[in-house]
Amino acid sequence: MGIKTFNPYTPSRRHMTSSDFAEITCTTPEKSLLVSLNKNSGRNAQGKITVRHQGGGSRKKYRLIDFKRRKDGVPATVKTIEYDPNRTANIALICYADGEKSYILAPNGLTVGTTLMNGEAAEVKVGNCLPLANIPVGTQIHNIELYPGKGGQMVRSAGNSAQLMAKEGKFATLRLPSGEMRMVPIICRATIGQVGNIDHELINIGKAGRKRHMGIRPTVRGAVMNPNDHPHGGGEGKNGIGRPGPSTPWGKPALGLKTRKKKKQSNKMIIRRRDGKAISK
Repeated sequence: MGIKTFNPYTPSRRHMTSSDFAEITCTTPEKSLLVSLNKNSGRNAQGKITVRHQGGGSRKKYRLIDFKRRKDGVPATVKTIEYDPNRTANIALICYADGEKSYILAPNGLTVGTTLMNGEAAEVKVGNCLPLANIPVGTQIHNIELYPGKGGQMVRSAGNSAQLMAKEGKFATLRLPSGEMRMVPIICRATIGQVGNIDHELINIGKAGRKRHMGIRPTVRGAVMNPNDHPHGGGEGKNGIGRPGPSTPWGKPALGLKTRKKKKQSNKMIIRRRDGKAISK
């Protein structure tokens, strides 16, 4: 995959870039794996905004992705590599030997015609899914389960991969993309390889309208609001925020305040935090 640039025939085009979609082999999704998405613009059942800055955007349908990969011992062939508007990674349509079709996250280097397998007997090669117990130490992996059978929850965005660092007893130690070192049950599954579309982070949005097409509405700084709208608002001229530290629109501390509970049960699974500090047990 590469990055496509544009001639600057408008100011916004000057720095805008996009993917060249060289990996994409098909632009028509599998109809049986599509479901409709109902827009709620960040509003709950009462009509109140609970997630700000959402709304509008291009119409799209959700692709049902198989994060569990539980169809063991049945070979599957990669039919197409497709774009998914709901995520940064590309997806691959695979067809099992018995005719069942499903979408999976497309790892870097996966090509049409490749045969994939799931389960303990699967070979350690890009795109195959198997338990951490069967994966050699040092292997790059993605789509990692936190709980056996729940499906992959970690390392799913474009260009990401984790590394299997050690296996001891019932747990495997992983180094996540954030730098965090974490233990995961060794019977959990993961997919071999790095998530594809690795140049995604190099894309420059270029103009505000392109964000609106993604369904993201404008964000306004609290410091330019009135005092009744935000704790940072008010004052004559550019007056700063007038508080000891940044806060949310509801007056709670923000940007740096640690909100993780000190007695959170999963703390015992974290060996080293992403900031390099050891977690206090």
